[in-house]
Amino acid sequence: MSAEIFTKVKQMLEEVQNAAPTTKEQIEQFRIQYLGSKNVLKPLFGEIRNVENERKKEFGQLVNSVKIAAETKFQTLKDQIESAADDAAAQEMDLTAPGTPMPLGARHPISITMNRIIEIFSRIGFTVAEEREIEDDWYNFTAMNTPENHPARDMQDTYYLKDSTQMLLRTHTSSVQARTMMAQQPPIRIIAPGRVYRNETVSARSHCQFHQVEGLYVAENVSFADMKQVLLYFAKEMYGEKSKIRLRPSFFPFTEPSAEMDVSCFICDAKGCKVCKHTGWVEILGCGMVDPQVLENCGIDSKRYTGYAFGMGIERQAMLLYKVDDIRLFFENDVRFLEQFKAAL
Repeated sequence: MSAEIFTKVKQMLEEVQNAAPTTKEQIEQFRIQYLGSKNVLKPLFGEIRNVENERKKEFGQLVNSVKIAAETKFQTLKDQIESAADDAAAQEMDLTAPGTPMPLGARHPISITMNRIIEIFSRIGFTVAEEREIEDDWYNFTAMNTPENHPARDMQDTYYLKDSTQMLLRTHTSSVQARTMMAQQPPIRIIAPGRVYRNETVSARSHCQFHQVEGLYVAENVSFADMKQVLLYFAKEMYGEKSKIRLRPSFFPFTEPSAEMDVSCFICDAKGCKVCKHTGWVEILGCGMVDPQVLENCGIDSKRYTGYAFGMGIERQAMLLYKVDDIRLFFENDVRFLEQFKAAL
């Protein structure tokens, strides 16, 4: 009986070695026969009990050699047929045909404009400061010299968290200025870009969310003239070397004196157009000297240090740069609109 079993296994090994299936179906049948869950080798392992003790090891190795031979044969046949299929596909391929074009993405115009502003101010030593968008009432309003019931709060009505009178969505990135001044002593030279929120009716000119960049410089002997020179530099870098600026008196609770800054219209070369309402000037930001009370609120000695601050809406800058007439386009995710900014990458 033992000799018959050995002969049977040897014949099976020879059959595996000589097998030559040529189609996918034949190769799959070979796999099922020798390597499937119900393959012909499994019953042979049960026959080991009928083999003499001194030959059990030899028998086990022989059966295992059949399994290994079947695995090797199957992999070789599989690789050969796949290689043949690849060669056939390559022969059918037209190597002179144009490739499939890959669609290019584009940065959002707000990101392009924000990065441009950051890059301009970084050249003169301003570093980027970022903070939370859900802010405490004190940092957003009170520290900025806008206590409760101050009329300036009406212009910055915002969204409060449910069941809270202190936590809100920030209305400006001035809260980043407050947190920075609370965390470190002068000299401080930062710009604070980010998303802000206000309870406003969505229209072509306003939105309930938008983006700002605010700047702050606090040190000894900082003057209004320093601020003017920095903002003139920004205008020339942002809108062209021929740009001029003018400062008009204004009011902000966190700066004194305060001003609105206009830049000469770069669309019509200050000759007058619809964009500048035929005045030759376009308003782009607000600015002023940091109110001493704001410095004191943030733990900075206002008798020793002075500073200036400025802030601008990024959407407004983007609308001017790219002649966009509806702010809602920035938030609608219309690919047809966004594709126009590929050239600005």
